[in-house]
Amino acid sequence: MNDTPLAIELEDGGSKGRYFVRSPDGAQAEMTFTRVGEQRIIIDHTEVPDAFRGQGVGLRLVTRAVEDARATGKKIIPLCPFANAQFKRHPEWADVLNQ
Repeated sequence: MNDTPLAIELEDGGSKGRYFVRSPDGAQAEMTFTRVGEQRIIIDHTEVPDAFRGQGVGLRLVTRAVEDARATGKKIIPLCPFANAQFKRHPEWADVLNQ
């Protein structure tokens, strides 16, 4: 894999969606979410295959969700254990955490 950062893409299906990155060889890492009303999303699952391990891809996916939540005034419920752990490591994200 080269050093060019992979673009994070958003696939929005209305009530459900995902953020994902795709490597040139076709491997995908993703973080899925479900909308709860107009102002909240639940991060339900993060999956990072071995091809992406150690590159901070999972953190980048959660960070993108945080940035998008801030931009749209939404709150996040991090049910996914990985996302929940990232929220605990990043107190600066408290403004978008649904408590």
